[in-house]
Amino acid sequence: MTHAPGIVHFGPGAFHRAHQGDFIDRLLRDDPRWGIAAASLRSAGTVEKLKRQNGRYTLAILDEQPAYRTLHAHREWFGPEESVGLRARLRHPATRLVTATVTEKGHCLAADGTLDFGHPDILHDLAAPNQPHSLIGWLALALADRHADREPPFATITCDNMASNGRKLAAAVTAFAQRIDADLARWIEGEARFPDTMVDAITPATTDDLRARVAAATGWRDAAPVCRESYAAWVIEDVLPGDGPDLAAAGAILTSNVAAWEQAKLRLLNGAHSTLAYAGLMGGHETVAAAMDDPVLAAFVERMMREDIAATLTSAAPEPQRYIEELLQRFRNPAIGHKLSQIAWDGSQKLPYRLLDTLTDLRRSGRPIHRIALAIAAWMAFIRRQAQAGAPIVDPLAEALTTAGRGADPARALLEMTAIFPPGLASDALVRGAILDAIDRIDNIGVHTALAATMEEAQFA
Repeated sequence: MTHAPGIVHFGPGAFHRAHQGDFIDRLLRDDPRWGIAAASLRSAGTVEKLKRQNGRYTLAILDEQPAYRTLHAHREWFGPEESVGLRARLRHPATRLVTATVTEKGHCLAADGTLDFGHPDILHDLAAPNQPHSLIGWLALALADRHADREPPFATITCDNMASNGRKLAAAVTAFAQRIDADLARWIEGEARFPDTMVDAITPATTDDLRARVAAATGWRDAAPVCRESYAAWVIEDVLPGDGPDLAAAGAILTSNVAAWEQAKLRLLNGAHSTLAYAGLMGGHETVAAAMDDPVLAAFVERMMREDIAATLTSAAPEPQRYIEELLQRFRNPAIGHKLSQIAWDGSQKLPYRLLDTLTDLRRSGRPIHRIALAIAAWMAFIRRQAQAGAPIVDPLAEALTTAGRGADPARALLEMTAIFPPGLASDALVRGAILDAIDRIDNIGVHTALAATMEEAQFA
């Protein structure tokens, strides 16, 4: 018996297919109702490849002993020009879950985490709500259709790295709906579920080298393979309706305390990753494993994790020092060619959650901020180097970042960007002084020596 896909996913990039695609593929072995309809709002490239391969692709698990599995969780595909079919699939009663990996910037949020009503996509969607461009517009339209049909709302899980991501998405969709139909907004607020979630799996971008490795190992010239480490976690707030997929049976963790897992992951894994990326790129490294082979950089990041970031965590789930030990081991995995340049993308969207929240809590508690300040300064140095070299900056604020990076005083110009730095934080004399001192130190003695000097200094601060 053929079942209509029960899940619609926005953003079928490498992470989704290596992470959620694997969880759902395992679930389908026992419950065939939960195939995925993949929707891409920007580019048809991935969905066209999946169409040609009938949804099949290879997941390469890169560890000491690589493993290759063929996944087939995706059953329908919608590109940017296939909005009629996507709208019908979202409206279909069989659709009980919508998931998304559209990156932080794809949620169209302002610096305070609320919907940015000045965002070009949101302005378009408010003017043409039946022809949405954004995830927010699509969710509002689909929920409006179901409300009109007297169908229950689907649950929506965003899997992007934001603190309280489900709550922020719920508030954004409700605020958008309020501008169009107050009754719809009340229905969404009262009936729709948007659980918070945390996802964790180091997933490098797909490269020609990966395609060649998959072809050699499997004999199949897969156009859309993905890879990741063996570790993968999916933590979901336990508020999903009972008629949806049994994600726990597929290995997901359902809990009432996603915030603890989310905070640990954003600050320890992602915060360390961003530090490795910017300091590592400034030091001439290309991958996470190569950066971890640099004893000074590795020691700096480990101390920052153990002594600074761990002190800001509000819960012992997961246990911080054990989680740090696992992360350091994962970072050193030589089989994962995780490019620092990939991690460096979209820094303006990532830094608030990965480093600035930690900085804020350290400052509030009176603990040393030297190491976190140097990590932020490494980002500034990276932006300045890219801008002054005329090299691309992959970021939604690329134009403003380039202008700041080419100015007479890039660090101060970047600190004035309220879309990144909360004004209260950027104007704090101690914070401002620490960041400006760190960028001066990078300029005067180089990033490598600055890491060593700051690491030793911070233990006495």
